[in-house]
Amino acid sequence: MKNYYNISQEEKEEIINLSQSGYALNFIADVSHHIKAVELRVDPIIIRVNKFDEESAKEFTDLMSRAQNTGQSVIPVVIDSYGGQVYSLMSMISAIRASRIPVATIIEGKAMSCGALLFSFGAEGMRYMDPDATLMIHDVSTGAIGKIEEVKADAKEGERLNKKVYEMMARNCGKPADYFLKLVHDRGHADWYLEAQEAKTHNLANELRIPTLTCKVDLKYSLD
Repeated sequence: MKNYYNISQEEKEEIINLSQSGYALNFIADVSHHIKAVELRVDPIIIRVNKFDEESAKEFTDLMSRAQNTGQSVIPVVIDSYGGQVYSLMSMISAIRASRIPVATIIEGKAMSCGALLFSFGAEGMRYMDPDATLMIHDVSTGAIGKIEEVKADAKEGERLNKKVYEMMARNCGKPADYFLKLVHDRGHADWYLEAQEAKTHNLANELRIPTLTCKVDLKYSLD
């Protein structure tokens, strides 16, 4: 993202495509033609999520913390992920819940497993999904191996987490707590792939488009 804008009237609404930096967002610099140059002291934070592991969870939390002080009114979280570790997901969810700024979640290509759950934590009205993107929901997997009692303990923990995350997703979408639990059960607990329109039907997605982040700089005079 550029820090300086020397913008003429004709370039006032020039679109800088952030996909060159790995983001599926357009960034519009809407600057008054009365202003010659603008320096952004702090760049807005746009978070991209591809993985769910301890390293990516730490980076996510750090960026969420930094975003509280940039002056931006929303934090875009771009998701393009096959999923990962559920405990890392829970850490990211905690960071979103602690945010003083609304979070917009955006599915660029795919949001599977943990990615689908994180997507549901976008603020109501701010969950965006590309019309050609795919969302996939399935049960939590522990991948347990070892002694019989250890496998039993892991299975019990998997059931607890499974119930917890499905109920969280349901609440985020304004549905009864068992809404997604029942739907997954009715599908035999197989992987459930949803196209964008179906995701919107369940109120997972609010808007089937990629949004635009606008930086507006204006000049106003007042006489008191």
